[in-house]
Formats: sequence, C-alpha cells, structure tokens
Amino acid sequence: MKSMHHRSSRNRIAILFSAMALIAGCGGGQAKKEKTIATSFYPMYLATANIAAGVPGVKVVNITRPFTGCLHDYQLTTEEVKTLSGADVFVVNGGGMESFLDKVVSQLPALRVIDASEGLTLLAGENGETNPHVWVSVTGAMGQVRNIAKGLAEADSANAAAYRRNSDAYLARLDSLRERMLEGTKDLKSRDIITFHEAFPYFARELGLNVVAVIQREPGTAPSPQELAGTVKLIKSKKIRALFAEPQYPAKEAEAIARETGARVYILDPVSTGPMDDLDFYIKSMDADLITLKRALGEQQRLGGQ
Repeated sequence: MKSMHHRSSRNRIAILFSAMALIAGCGGGQAKKEKTIATSFYPMYLATANIAAGVPGVKVVNITRPFTGCLHDYQLTTEEVKTLSGADVFVVNGGGMESFLDKVVSQLPALRVIDASEGLTLLAGENGETNPHVWVSVTGAMGQVRNIAKGLAEADSANAAAYRRNSDAYLARLDSLRERMLEGTKDLKSRDIITFHEAFPYFARELGLNVVAVIQREPGTAPSPQELAGTVKLIKSKKIRALFAEPQYPAKEAEAIARETGARVYILDPVSTGPMDDLDFYIKSMDADLITLKRALGEQQRLGGQ
C-alpha cells in the first residue's frame, strides 16, 4: 500500500500530540476506568469486537471511517489520531495494509500493537509486494482471530479467559462457514474469475478458483486502454461470463467491459466495510458471496465458459 503523508498532515499530527501531552501532564494521574482496544479498519473491528464481546471494562473502537475500503492511501483525521492516542491496544491487519500509520504509531511508544497477520503465509501481488487481504479467506480470518485473541490475552491477562472463550466460539462459527463454502463450491466446473481489484487471491486459493485478470490493481487508478483491451480479449477467448465488482467502489470499468463482451457484473463483498452494530456481518456477507459465486459460475458454465 502506498503511504501519502503530506507535510501539513504531519504538522497537524505533531501539534496534536504536543497538546495531548500537555493535557496529560495536567491531569493529576487520574486512573483509567476502561480499557480501550482500537482497530485499524472494519475487518479488524469485527474480529476484535467478537473476541471482546461482553468483557467488562473493555471498549472496542475503530479509528477509520466505516465506509473506507482497504485503506489505500488513507489519511487519518485529527480526531482519528486522538482516538488512537487514547487506546491501550491497537489491532492492525498487517501485511502492509496500515503503512500510512507507521509515523503515528512510532509516536505512541506505550501503545501495544497486535499484528493480526503475524505468522500467517502471505501471498505476493503482481509487483512482488505483499497482498494484505488475508481476512477475505475464511481460513485467513480464522488465523487472524487466533492472533488477536492471543495478543489480547497477553495484553489484558485479567480477561484472558473471556477472550479465549469468545474466540473459541467465534472460530467454531467461522469453521462452519468455511465448510459451507467449500461444500458449496466443490462441484463447480467453471472456476475462472475476473475481479475488480486484488482483494480476492486468498479467497480464490481457498476455494480453488483462478483469478485470470484484475480490472484495477489499485482502486481509483483506472486501467489503461491497452489493459482494458487485453481484458476484453481474454474474456472473449476464455468465454468468461462473470465479472466481480465490489460494493465499496464504482463498477464503471467492469460495466464497460460487460457491455463490450456480453458478460454480466456480479457483486462480491470482501467485507472491508459494513455496519458497526452487526458482529455477524462477516459471516452473513460470506454466505451471500457464496450464493453469488455459485449463481455466477453456474451461469458461466451453462454458457460454455471455463
């Protein structure tokens, strides 16, 4: 992921940290009544909130706006920096997803950071950089839940048993979800897919799908005419009938390709955004993705696609 810290943004952050340090120095050492766990973005919030659900004296907050996709070139607001500075623990996806936060976190030496992707096998993107979209595979999401639960138990030993109990219950539900997805896709003959951006390699690997093309390597960066022409040619040669866009981003390129080729645009949700008050949203979204995938690839197979 790119890091685009502008000088004015850095100055605002530095000023804010100075002001907060002054306030803390005048606070008289008042004890904190609540432990705050901050998360970097929506998928980390869902996992962490499930692990910390019902744990007394613990609050989970997400520092980025919930409509944000995969944090490509994200810039923190002053209020978001303030929220992070008040946290005891910070849960991040890792794999390069939050590189824009490096400077901010470096100024919070007491903040405990939990890297949800630590120790997991990460895939490389087309240009050799790490692909951070681990949670889009249910297996990857389960690995992240285990890492988060372990980190929280170490950071807050008084509530370690509650974190482990909650994580075990959530992992059991995720395991059932994974079984449904594997069972639901095992008989698909057509397995070539074209996705909007590089959010789905882990998802595809788990389900035995082939990502034969990606429309936008970086959301917001339109493909060149040559890239579009190459994608159109590929679709026609392989008789691909399904293009997968994401609800977080405009689908105009996918729709243009569909008009040119006769393919149809379907929506697959990588669950990078969603409602903050629905802790079951990851499971619901992946179940919906399974229905979409079966319908789209079933139609592709019927029409002679690969």
